[in-house]
Amino acid sequence: MTRRQANGTLLALGALSTTPLSALAQETRTLPAPRREAGMPLMQALQARRSTREYSQRPLSAQVLSDLLWAAYGVNRPNSDRTAPYWRHIMVIDVYAAMADGVWLYEPKQHALRPHLAADIRAQTGTQDFAATAPLNLVYVVHGERMKDTSPEDRRLYGSVDAAFAGQNVYLYCASEGLATVFRGALDHEKLARAMRLPEGQFAAFAQSVGYSV
Repeated sequence: MTRRQANGTLLALGALSTTPLSALAQETRTLPAPRREAGMPLMQALQARRSTREYSQRPLSAQVLSDLLWAAYGVNRPNSDRTAPYWRHIMVIDVYAAMADGVWLYEPKQHALRPHLAADIRAQTGTQDFAATAPLNLVYVVHGERMKDTSPEDRRLYGSVDAAFAGQNVYLYCASEGLATVFRGALDHEKLARAMRLPEGQFAAFAQSVGYSV
């Protein structure tokens, strides 16, 4: 193989790593039904709630991932309302799961993960080193374009509040299940938006690492 051919192969592989998973014929991942009767009493979970910034590389099971995402922003009523409140009854956030096998969009109504990117972008979900190795980084993406007649400042404010509601749900679930987590604002918003290929009007408000303590 010539040097030119080798360089061409490397460029092709680099492009492939950021290709949307849908283009790679990946399928939507259906999650197990959430265990709605599981967990500890609320007051005990509040007592156990804390932020953790060191994680083992132990992966999360499909059942734990299912329960966690449902706790964050799942459907808990027949009218498709969610486990977390949201701005003016307009759903302005999406929850993405950044893992070693790519980036996935959580679809609450189907309780499934839809492929978004093939790349492992965990390191780009935050400025702290542990983000790169935590088995799961949730990214709370705000649809600013859905907030009509609202200033850019208020869009960020309201979207951040909605993300924080979901983040607290994750905190309580993790406390109940003995998992480690931390809600993070220390991220390069523009860099992450580019890495996730977010369209105009959408922005990443916060991220949240989840895993097992070392």
